[in-house]
Amino acid sequence: MDAGYFLTDKAIMKYDLPIDAVLPQLVEQLTTYGRVVLQAPPGAGKTTRAPLAILQSGMCEGKILMLEPRRLAAIAAAERMAETLEEPIGATVGYRIRGQTRIGPNTRIEVLTEGILTRMLQSDPELPGVSAILFDEFHERSLNADLGLALSWEVRETLRSDLLLVVMSATLDAEPVARLLNNAPIVTSEGRSYPVEIIYLPRPRPKEASLEVGASELILKALKETDGDILVFLPGEHEINKTSIQLKNQLPKSSFLVGPLNCLATAELFHTGQSFTGVMFIVTFTVFPSENPSLVLY
Repeated sequence: MDAGYFLTDKAIMKYDLPIDAVLPQLVEQLTTYGRVVLQAPPGAGKTTRAPLAILQSGMCEGKILMLEPRRLAAIAAAERMAETLEEPIGATVGYRIRGQTRIGPNTRIEVLTEGILTRMLQSDPELPGVSAILFDEFHERSLNADLGLALSWEVRETLRSDLLLVVMSATLDAEPVARLLNNAPIVTSEGRSYPVEIIYLPRPRPKEASLEVGASELILKALKETDGDILVFLPGEHEINKTSIQLKNQLPKSSFLVGPLNCLATAELFHTGQSFTGVMFIVTFTVFPSENPSLVLY
């Protein structure tokens, strides 16, 4: 079966991600057993591809809920899926976080923060209109996530045998969770890895030197001494903006600035192996180099 089969309806897949190879297996196991543990390394694409694959397989008549541990991650995941479908947020894909809701009458995938599911279960344990619940980044193990999974499993066992459950994780030992879900099948995506060379400065910068000046000097130095793109990791948006201003009018004409990028988009971007000529800024602490490794600056 074609790995992209379940994403050929409205989605325009511009590149392949590692998770695509196991999407048919995921859908098949979920159809057969109603519960699956999905293992995939960071950047494999599980967050943005798995819900779409399940939706477009046709197994769900109702909504698909996906839980994220943080509000920013929930918004980013929903926006990325909506972009994949070439739709505005709140159409097929929307999100609900504390104090903010972007869903519409035709929304089929809702990305939620974990506490919202707990309140939904307390309000109406049968979860009418919901066909599937996906627990993303379950390895982070929060009280709300554990409680949400325990309550969802109880609902499936006692009230809703048709409720589909998927636990997704990058680093979690899948066996204990699979046993908890009555020996649920485990689907594993191998992901991709690339070589990284670490180069240190010859000496530390003076303590009084500003971060944006030091970062911009290092970027300009890297542009002269290396080929390819440069991915710059900075602590926050303020530092990104200050460094961008510092670099303005200093970059060669062949280079440009892209960013800031969130960690979800960056992980998927670098797993595609695409090449971009420029300097990219992101706010995260995980690196996914491209197939032609470029210099990564922290």
